[in-house]
Amino acid sequence: MATYKQLVEEASKQCELVNISGQTALLYLLELCEKEHYDYYMNQNDEISCEMELSYKAGITRILNQEPMNYVLGFSWFYGYKFIVDDNVLIPRPETEELVANILADIDLYFKDYETINCVDIGTGSGAIAIALAKEETKIKMLATDISEGAIEVAKINAKNNDVNIDFLCGSMADPLVENNVKVDFLISNPPYIKQAEILDASVDNFEPHLALFGGDDGLYFYRLIFEKAKLVLNKRSIMAFEMGYDQKETILNEVKKYFGDVRAEVITDINGKDRMLFVYFV
Repeated sequence: MATYKQLVEEASKQCELVNISGQTALLYLLELCEKEHYDYYMNQNDEISCEMELSYKAGITRILNQEPMNYVLGFSWFYGYKFIVDDNVLIPRPETEELVANILADIDLYFKDYETINCVDIGTGSGAIAIALAKEETKIKMLATDISEGAIEVAKINAKNNDVNIDFLCGSMADPLVENNVKVDFLISNPPYIKQAEILDASVDNFEPHLALFGGDDGLYFYRLIFEKAKLVLNKRSIMAFEMGYDQKETILNEVKKYFGDVRAEVITDINGKDRMLFVYFV
């Protein structure tokens, strides 16, 4: 039987031949075995079980065919919490964790005296944003929407697994909120914002749901849908927060002004200095 080290080294070389980071081979093994890096380095010369070797090689074969590692595993980590993912939902991105952190900071600043903060996550997908916020701030009463019934089912499983109570509505963007006369203090969304003509990596284009990726010619189609209905669902004192494309600052701020006038709007940069978050304040 092969050792852990031999298996990883072989898989790493295979990954690099198809322009996948060789580090993926080790990361996949650690997640599959539920181990940490130090476990591997302490036991790398141990023989791997036949069952685990077969499972590992089968997964690596899928990864070599450009399938994202998290779909192969069936789960992903976000804000320290574990989320089931499948082809109904996008894989949560580390960059989106910064959106959650900024939302929590604004809740502390603007809603610290509230006993309950009514929030909605529009286009929730796996439920990552909604669940992370509900776990981190107990005063939040969270509602989440998505047009995909498959995504809603995944999000419900993730909410149960992470022991949070979230109400889910199926429908397009803010429409379910309007139909149910919902009013919120904080409206949150990470909508599809990739321009229709943009070319994506094969791992994204071939495996992740296009419904959750593309946002029309300029990437702002779904933001406009939310902006059109926002006044119907926002309380007088409220905030909207969005993830956005790094090159959309000027156009999205123009859209905010078009729909809301001279309201305060801020585009926040991520850890890499890219414009990635939009916050609109009605406070």
